[in-house]
Amino acid sequence: MSNPTIVLIHGAFVDASTWRPVHDRLTGDGYKVLAPPNPLRGLPYDASHTASLIDQLEGPAVLVGHSYGGAVITMAGGSDKVAGLVYVAGVVPDEGESVNDLQGRFPSLAMGPLVRPTELSDGSVEISIDPVRFPDVFAADVPADDAAFLAISQRPVSAAAFDDRATAAAWRTKPSWAVFGTGDRPVAPELHRFSYDRAGSKVTEVDGASHLVMLSKADIVAGVIREAVIACTVSAVA
Repeated sequence: MSNPTIVLIHGAFVDASTWRPVHDRLTGDGYKVLAPPNPLRGLPYDASHTASLIDQLEGPAVLVGHSYGGAVITMAGGSDKVAGLVYVAGVVPDEGESVNDLQGRFPSLAMGPLVRPTELSDGSVEISIDPVRFPDVFAADVPADDAAFLAISQRPVSAAAFDDRATAAAWRTKPSWAVFGTGDRPVAPELHRFSYDRAGSKVTEVDGASHLVMLSKADIVAGVIREAVIACTVSAVA
């Protein structure tokens, strides 16, 4: 059996380029890696978009979700083609839960005004993060120039995405792995621990790492993904 395709799903407020350091390490090892855009239009839409991509793959896949992307792979990961899930500082709702439900249990450690809403002409609302606060809150251990550019190149997300309730929870039937930084401020470390314990994930904690752990600790994150792919490949062959 060939190795599963690794599908990297980014979270809110960023784009697929945040996976570049991890992508380069994995492709350097010979793995096939995709890093598609996550539309950020709402959980049902984003999960459907990801599921359609999975359907086009010839073989199995390991889905990797960062932050809100964790909710996306939780819903999209029910396909028979999905061999496993990897959460990178990812949010992991159960069926019937939203991202905001989970954040309500273990609130973000980021204090003070952070989110900026923008009302569009059709009446919908998008949200982004105050660029002044983005580097410190999201990327405290990322090089300052990179963090500053991420702050001004944000992709806004539909405000409804965080209230959309998951209609499936792939972690109930798929093996999962997780990696997060203990310095994560947008998603509290205690929320990560609760979610990954509930999902039965194999967990790697990275001391002091920020929410953008795949940028600041790419070697560790790539190692967790590599471990998941190897385990899923061995399981499929056995």
